[in-house]
Amino acid sequence: MQRRKILLLGGSMNQTTMMHQISRHMPEHECVFTQIYSDGVLDHLRRHGYLEFTVLGNQFRKQTEEYCREHNLRTPREGEKDFDLVITCSDLVIQKGMRDKPYVLVQEGMTDPENLLYYLVKYLRLPRWMASTSTTGLSHAYDMFCVASEGYKEHFIKKGVAPEKLVVTGIPNFDNVAQHLNNSFEHKGYVLVATSDTRETFKIDSRKKFLRKAKAIAGDRQIIVKLHPNENVERNTAEIKEVMPNALVYSRGNTNEMIANCEELITQYSSVVYVGLALGKKCHSYFDMDELKRMTPVQNGGKSAGNIAARCREVLQRQTSKKPDMSYA
Repeated sequence: MQRRKILLLGGSMNQTTMMHQISRHMPEHECVFTQIYSDGVLDHLRRHGYLEFTVLGNQFRKQTEEYCREHNLRTPREGEKDFDLVITCSDLVIQKGMRDKPYVLVQEGMTDPENLLYYLVKYLRLPRWMASTSTTGLSHAYDMFCVASEGYKEHFIKKGVAPEKLVVTGIPNFDNVAQHLNNSFEHKGYVLVATSDTRETFKIDSRKKFLRKAKAIAGDRQIIVKLHPNENVERNTAEIKEVMPNALVYSRGNTNEMIANCEELITQYSSVVYVGLALGKKCHSYFDMDELKRMTPVQNGGKSAGNIAARCREVLQRQTSKKPDMSYA
């Protein structure tokens, strides 16, 4: 196959590391990395600091840029636009200049619940980003959508995604959770509470009610609370200590290793519940547990990135077959 230029859009560290893993399986192509970006009104809001609670914010941009430097990943040159394929974890915004490009969407993890705003966005054709990740897949702008499991494939079909665009590949970072059982995290046998950035993303959240429920579940056992990376650490730690004075609070660290060492996992809207389910832990979530078990990502021993790369090659091959190869003209 002719060498092609591929743009991979990062975002959160979960998204960025997944893009990196996919690129490692495509060494025959030129892979270029950048943070997900926006145009028009959204870009104006970003530049004035109003989108720091989203992956469009400057804090996530800095994280992605630092990650690219640390791993010697090529970033776009000024004005560079001639890409043959775009790979991204989010279709809430389709950037100008990318709308006519071959496009592969990769599921990042759990999507937000379908609340009133989701239905308003869907039926009134409002901007998808207004309903956050609940509208993932509804742009229909991609050539292929790589998803975590058969359960998620059915989930997206019910939302209106064309079945022929969906392919179950598994998703990197969630396809080999057994590897985290061998870890160096110092604590064992505790109840882990993994919180979500609900308030930072303007969702309704009775945090103290959630904490009191978690405390009741834990009983006399040690509680460890792992904050979401996007949370207000100072405020939320103070709230936790008020309800759980003896809890250990972590704002950083490997969440998967913490899950591997826990007895029981309590979450809100976090994708990390899938790690607990795949490891056979007793789990709690705001979502229906039977539904979560049905949608748990495929465990394929870490092959998901390679599976997605193979699908990306298919998309590139389709584009090549549509037009003559002029590379030697």
